[in-house]
Amino acid sequence: MKQLIKILSLFIFISFSTAKSQGLLTEKNNFTRQDTLRGSITPERAWWDVTYYHLNIKVEPDKKFISGSNTIQYKVIDTQKNLQIDLQPPLKITKVVQDGEELKVINEGNAHFIKLNSVQNVGNIKTIEVFYEGNPKEAVRAPWDGGFSWKKDANDNDFIATSCQGLGASVWWPNKDHMYDEVDSMLISVNTPKGLMDVSNGRLRSIEQYGDNKTYNWFVSNPINNYGVNVNIGDYVHFSDKYDGENGYLDMDYYVLKDNLEKAQEHFKDAPKMMKAFEYWFGPYPFYKDGYKLVEVPYLGMEHQSSVTYGNQYMKGYLGRDLSSTGWGLKFDFIIIHESGHEWFANNITYKDIADMWIHEGFTAYSENLFIDYYYGKEASADYVIGTRLNIQNDKPIIGYYDVNNEGSSDMYYKGSNMLHTLRQLIEDDEKWRQILRGINRTFYHQTVTTQQIENYLSTETGINLTEFFNQYIRTTEIPTLEYKIENKELKYHWTHIVNKFDMPVQVTINDKEQWIFPTAEWKTIPLESNKTTLKVDRDFYVNSSKI
Repeated sequence: MKQLIKILSLFIFISFSTAKSQGLLTEKNNFTRQDTLRGSITPERAWWDVTYYHLNIKVEPDKKFISGSNTIQYKVIDTQKNLQIDLQPPLKITKVVQDGEELKVINEGNAHFIKLNSVQNVGNIKTIEVFYEGNPKEAVRAPWDGGFSWKKDANDNDFIATSCQGLGASVWWPNKDHMYDEVDSMLISVNTPKGLMDVSNGRLRSIEQYGDNKTYNWFVSNPINNYGVNVNIGDYVHFSDKYDGENGYLDMDYYVLKDNLEKAQEHFKDAPKMMKAFEYWFGPYPFYKDGYKLVEVPYLGMEHQSSVTYGNQYMKGYLGRDLSSTGWGLKFDFIIIHESGHEWFANNITYKDIADMWIHEGFTAYSENLFIDYYYGKEASADYVIGTRLNIQNDKPIIGYYDVNNEGSSDMYYKGSNMLHTLRQLIEDDEKWRQILRGINRTFYHQTVTTQQIENYLSTETGINLTEFFNQYIRTTEIPTLEYKIENKELKYHWTHIVNKFDMPVQVTINDKEQWIFPTAEWKTIPLESNKTTLKVDRDFYVNSSKI
């Protein structure tokens, strides 16, 4: 593990230095020590591997208060005596216990350093129990500015949910809040007020009665990332189906507010349609053991693993809007398709560092396009993904800064999807492309990854050196521009606004004849029969063109 951390750190340094020397990154922002404690693999994190959590909490909506504990089991992989646990104010750790003994805790903002008394021998499995309580941060604009959402349904029942991507799971529960180390399995126990149900990740193991309250115990048997853990409390009703999938029958469960049952039973038919399309493109659903759930919440939605949350108001599109402006975006419920696509790209394959968040969002935005491709054909899917270019701002690169919990531009969604759509054209074989997408989910099954791993995989499987391709699209804001001129019965052309050594071929139509050309930074020439020649770049390539 120590060697792995050294290698990762060296890679990050080299990548940053190379990118900076090529002008691919802007000047680094001023980050704080808290950013480093949150975003890096600190020495107090590196020496232990988390293997199991039991999160056991009571939720009191009348006071917007939570209390409870997280039992943390870990394997010792190096000798150390200080252990970092993360929990964000105003929540407070009240005590930490190991081997029946209360431990000293040194608080530094969101990071809490626990002084261990017992011997931590390499290979040992150890446990600590962290007790905490308080009024967690209330979500301002969930899921983008997350925390706890304390709402009411139409019948004045409490309607509560959590969301925390980017902000960090430590906004509502104590944990090792870095994405590189996913817990292997987890028990989530939530004590709810009278008459209300909790729906969390995994499968419902048991329900315990405590006076007027109930505790719902949900068990997650697959590795899960921290922000994927969720609590959803409401006046829920349940219906279900079984999907005959690639790995057998998959339980598909739906939890919605009582008043919405009838409309949900019709509207949620998009879920099995999604499963059929995505298993075709990406391979088997990654969490058969934990099932698939779609859970209504009081905000738009989020990709919580095996507990996808839904708040799109039973509309097609994105709250009734087509993000592509083509009409195709109104053929499906955006939240059901997009957030479920994250089960493959975010929950199965998870970034190690949030700087690489494009791996989640670029591939998942692209999954919207593939859903359309499966049901409506290749031209319709091209219309859709090309239409989403209207949302691209090119304000900053879609990779952020490493080790400081910094994500890149929101262009990671639709610039990312258009980059992948462009890559599909370079391969020219749709079945090969499908097998590459399935292979990536098989190769990195239940793993955390870096951008470099994804780049290397795609270069190997496509047979194309994609170094400059990725440098161009994820590390700069420049869009390759095919600059050309027609004179003296010659077509002269080259790339501008490109990184060093960028040489992507592109398909064009010259006088109604489709053909490939191979531009570089240097001018190239093609003989023509006449100066009355037109050139059109294939729309499937995310590039610009300019006649001079």
